[in-house]
Amino acid sequence: MPKGQRKYNGTQKVEIIKRIHRENLSFKGASREYGISDRTLRDWERIYWEEGEEALLLERRGRACAAGGTQKGRKPKLDKQVEEDLIAENQRLRMEIDYLKKLNALVLEEERQNRKHK
Repeated sequence: MPKGQRKYNGTQKVEIIKRIHRENLSFKGASREYGISDRTLRDWERIYWEEGEEALLLERRGRACAAGGTQKGRKPKLDKQVEEDLIAENQRLRMEIDYLKKLNALVLEEERQNRKHK
């Protein structure tokens, strides 16, 4: 790829990231070679590892959608009701875990007391 190219398609991004890993290139070295900031290369790598190769193939330019708050090429945010339900379930499960921890501690303490009295 020519030096100083400003826009890379998804296939080029994937190839650059794979080459960095395959040849153990530093981000600074690859940055100089391709004319891309090392921060951009790190962002591409993060997307590659977190969301997979397909995520780099998506076009992510542009502003976020005003209605949904989503970026182009990204998964839409959850519906408000679904999000509230998940938060409520998460809180309920945390309370249940706390309860079970306390119950377990009480059972262990009672067993210790019974061993002492025998």
